Amino acid sequence: MTDYRTLDEVTVEYFTQHPEEVDAFLAEVFTDYAQDGDSAALLSALRIIARVKGISKVAAEVGMTRQGLQKALSAKGNPRLDNVNAIMRAMGYQLMPYRLN
Repeated sequence: MTDYRTLDEVTVEYFTQHPEEVDAFLAEVFTDYAQDGDSAALLSALRIIARVKGISKVAAEVGMTRQGLQKALSAKGNPRLDNVNAIMRAMGYQLMPYRLN
C-alpha cells in the first residue's frame, strides 16, 4: 500500500527546502485574507509556517503548549489578535498596516 502525503506535509517540506519563499507566501496569504476574510486559510498557512520554523520552538516562544498552538491554528481555531501577533513575532514577523490605494 502506498503512503500518500498530505498537501500540508508537501508544503512544509517545500518551504523547509526554500525558506527564501516564506515571506512572499505569507504576504500573499494575508492579501487573500484581506480580500476574502477566510480565517481558516490564514490559520492553515500560519500553521504550515509554524511547522517549518519548528512548532515546539514557536509554541515555547509564545508561551503555549505545542498542542495549544496547533489548536489555535487549526481550521476551527479562533485565536485572539494578541495570540496571532505573538505567534507571528515568534516566527520572525509582525503585523503591520498596509494602506490600500
